[in-house]
Amino acid sequence: MQKIFGGKPTAAKKALLLGAGFVVKPTLTLLSEAGVEVTVACRTLESAKQICEAVKNANPISLDVQNEAALDAEVEKVDVAISLIPYTYHPLVIKSAIRKKVHVVTTSYISPAIAELEKEIQDAGITVMNEIGLDPGIDHLGAIKIIDEVHKASGKILSFKSFCGGLPAPEASANPLGYKFSWSARGMLLALGNTARFYQDGKIKEVPGPELMSVAETYETEHRGYAFVAYPNRDSTPFREKYQIPEAQTIIRGTLRYAGFPQVIRCIVDMGFLSQDTQDFLQRSSTPLPWKEATAKILNATSSSEQDLIQAIDSKHSFADTDKKDRTAEKKRIIAGLRWIGLFSDDPITPRSMPLDTLCATLEKKMAYEDDERDLVFLQHRFEIEHQDGKRETRTSTLVDCGDPKGYSAMAKLVGIPCGVAVLQVLDGKLGKGLLAPYTPEICDPLRAELEKRGITMKEETVA
Repeated sequence: MQKIFGGKPTAAKKALLLGAGFVVKPTLTLLSEAGVEVTVACRTLESAKQICEAVKNANPISLDVQNEAALDAEVEKVDVAISLIPYTYHPLVIKSAIRKKVHVVTTSYISPAIAELEKEIQDAGITVMNEIGLDPGIDHLGAIKIIDEVHKASGKILSFKSFCGGLPAPEASANPLGYKFSWSARGMLLALGNTARFYQDGKIKEVPGPELMSVAETYETEHRGYAFVAYPNRDSTPFREKYQIPEAQTIIRGTLRYAGFPQVIRCIVDMGFLSQDTQDFLQRSSTPLPWKEATAKILNATSSSEQDLIQAIDSKHSFADTDKKDRTAEKKRIIAGLRWIGLFSDDPITPRSMPLDTLCATLEKKMAYEDDERDLVFLQHRFEIEHQDGKRETRTSTLVDCGDPKGYSAMAKLVGIPCGVAVLQVLDGKLGKGLLAPYTPEICDPLRAELEKRGITMKEETVA
């Protein structure tokens, strides 16, 4: 704990920490150890009390951020507001901070709604620091370091690829998706529907969300103990400008999952389970349908027998179109996965009106972390560099971290600690004023130095 949280105390400073998620506790603890008085605000007082338990300098309150007067009353009492609530609420917090001339820190991307407030933020003379968690956050710090070094030596970044995965540690990954949920299953599944845009060989490529799993590829890494697949994530094209690498011909940022994940997800999508259309048979009831009957209705199968369900899946989904032997093995693996989830079973559904949410209820139950299980974060940048003398180099920058079942998950630590460090630097006036994100050495270098003191670092290596 000392390695992570040790630091110079910041006397007589006050913070309002909004949120009840798993990343709140590491941020709170870091600030508490630094002497910051923190008010923790959740919608329910009980949630805030649980977070504050056994933490000094922490005061729990109940607060609805949509109540402007109540939010203003709490914001004006502090020096900085930390918004760890869903990103759609950040503008409410920032507008309150503008009115009360209080700094703000978030771990989320700068959304269009936040960007519209830039002039008001500047006029208020406050700091609104964003994108300082893991991804976004630590990823920026590692990327900017190498880009800055290469440019100062008159080199070029020809290609930049960055992939990050929050996964169960290998020993905890024994399920059909190789995945477990520490956050909303709905959020993860809906993210798979986002169109991906990126630069590849100088051209902008676009992959529609429904095709995303089809372009997932084996991810080769020097860490031979992992079997990853990677796929692009959202829009990578703005990072040519944000990272100031106009020379880069390839820029791809994406997601890592364990091998086998895309094929199962593709089948679930083709079956219709990501539908958000409400269905009468998925409404809450005292006698919910067994899963096999719900699956039959979603598939429009002739009956709920496993044989007819599989036949209906065959009509909607094309399994691996390699040779017959491979296709048979792939189909067997995926059907076994669907069976493990319970889609062919007599188990009752947890009805939530639509196929997506009804499936999520079961996934969150069957694929939750057990108390003794660890999570894994794997983040890697891969740069293709051309030096001033024309020589080429492939350099990686990698972060691998596993959670502690008796402490913080890797994800909670790697989002919460950078956030806390940024708060301290905002309080100390080290980051400047205005709407900020870590895209320059001036912002990134001091943040990275503080994280390294706490044992959070990306390891660089020349691999070719």
